[in-house]
Amino acid sequence: MTEFTPISSALGGILIGLSAFGGFLLFGRVIGMSGMMAKVLGHDLGKSAWRAFFFLGLIGIPWILSITISPPHDAQPFNPLALILGGFLVGYGTRLGSGCTSGHAICGISRLSKRSIVATCTFMVSAVVTVFVTRHIFGVMQ
Repeated sequence: MTEFTPISSALGGILIGLSAFGGFLLFGRVIGMSGMMAKVLGHDLGKSAWRAFFFLGLIGIPWILSITISPPHDAQPFNPLALILGGFLVGYGTRLGSGCTSGHAICGISRLSKRSIVATCTFMVSAVVTVFVTRHIFGVMQ
């Protein structure tokens, strides 16, 4: 996918920023996926049952779209085992890094958290190295 989409990208970024702001304004909490997932899976909802509904929407909306809309012409098939393994690796990484990219990059940097700035820089360097290794060393291209 090599299309340059500055308008839709900017609108998406604005919506993400507004969502983070809204979550902080409405709930007084940072909207980080790993923390919310830990609370939902640990059945520690307390006064925050909204987390369960958030995850229902996070899983339900893509599922509904997948059965109602045909996939894009350039959609790539995926390996379910790789998807599950990737999910576990991401989950482990978020616990190791005390948060995920959404919590650190979107909410943490906006609060000028030094820990989040370092974590986000680490995420980005890791992503660049991963792309370089998979494309140039292993020869995997999409």
